[in-house]
Amino acid sequence: MTVEAPERRGTTVVADRAVQRIAEQVISGMEGVGGSARRVLGVALGTGDPEQPANVTARVRDGRVSLAVELSVGYPAPIARTTRAARERLVRKVGELTGLVVERVDITVTALHSDRSRERSVA
Repeated sequence: MTVEAPERRGTTVVADRAVQRIAEQVISGMEGVGGSARRVLGVALGTGDPEQPANVTARVRDGRVSLAVELSVGYPAPIARTTRAARERLVRKVGELTGLVVERVDITVTALHSDRSRERSVA
């Protein structure tokens, strides 16, 4: 079997959608982070569903990834610390799993959620 020189081999292209799905799985494994609140005309409706995955958009260009993430954070967790941990986890895990460089992660917190927000009162 003959192995071609690296410059003669093809290239591997990782689609935006593939990176998006990977990032969604990475962020869904985080404690205290949930799905984003649905928005209409920029106004959040509801509190975000902690059981749903965060909304992730990925863009891959020249081996570099930019992520835009919309999520909710569990109350009373510190938002800055939670988003910093989410950003660091996304950079590390998406980079490891794809072999790409994650150069930018923009996070928008659309809502706060708590265990109490899932309880329903019976009247």
